[in-house]
Amino acid sequence: MVRVSKLQPVHHTARERVRAEVTGEIVDAARRQLGIVGAAALSLRAVARDLGMVSSAVYRYVPSRDVLLTLLIVDAYNALGAQVEAAEGEIDRADLLGRWTATGTAVRRWALVHPHDWALIFGSPVPGYAAPQDTIPPATRVPEVLCGILADAVTGGHLDPTLVGDVSAAVRRAMEPVRTVVPRDRVPDPVLAGGLTAWAGLVGAVSFELFGHLHNVIDDHETFFVEELRRLITLIGLR
Repeated sequence: MVRVSKLQPVHHTARERVRAEVTGEIVDAARRQLGIVGAAALSLRAVARDLGMVSSAVYRYVPSRDVLLTLLIVDAYNALGAQVEAAEGEIDRADLLGRWTATGTAVRRWALVHPHDWALIFGSPVPGYAAPQDTIPPATRVPEVLCGILADAVTGGHLDPTLVGDVSAAVRRAMEPVRTVVPRDRVPDPVLAGGLTAWAGLVGAVSFELFGHLHNVIDDHETFFVEELRRLITLIGLR
């Protein structure tokens, strides 16, 4: 009889552990640089100086500025996604409005604590940098939470047809790329259009506050933000 052994946990070698540790230190130093010079001026040489390393040593772990930016972007998206998933996951599945509010509130709270990371992923594009495919799964974590809310609203019959309306054939074609990850039978076109608009509005509301555009306009930012969330949800047609 052949004995089948149980799967054993993967043990990283000492070299792999050191590499992961040093790479983490480089990413942390780069994140500090973001707050000082911004993403466009991020430099591996400056990161090396901050760590007391020679540039050639840093390049052995992170071969280019673009690779470093990708590491920062992936970390930021994953951190935001984890916080949103945790907050939304605590709400009763039947409370769709509560889930949407928890999602939006978690996004805002993360952004206020991590303004430079927010600016990196939702601010101005970095000249000369093109995000690779590696950034797509982390970037979709929050939208996936929102799609779950939309899908549950459709399944449960919680959408008001008079609010949802319809979309033109041109709009349907424009949204076709997102259909690779959001099937039409899960979220119909009019609901998806509303959801995408609400997501853009959420990001815009957070950015508007974070970049100082509410100064001398709104006194209580948090109260006004909750009101924005309430108004944005009407774009989805949730009742």
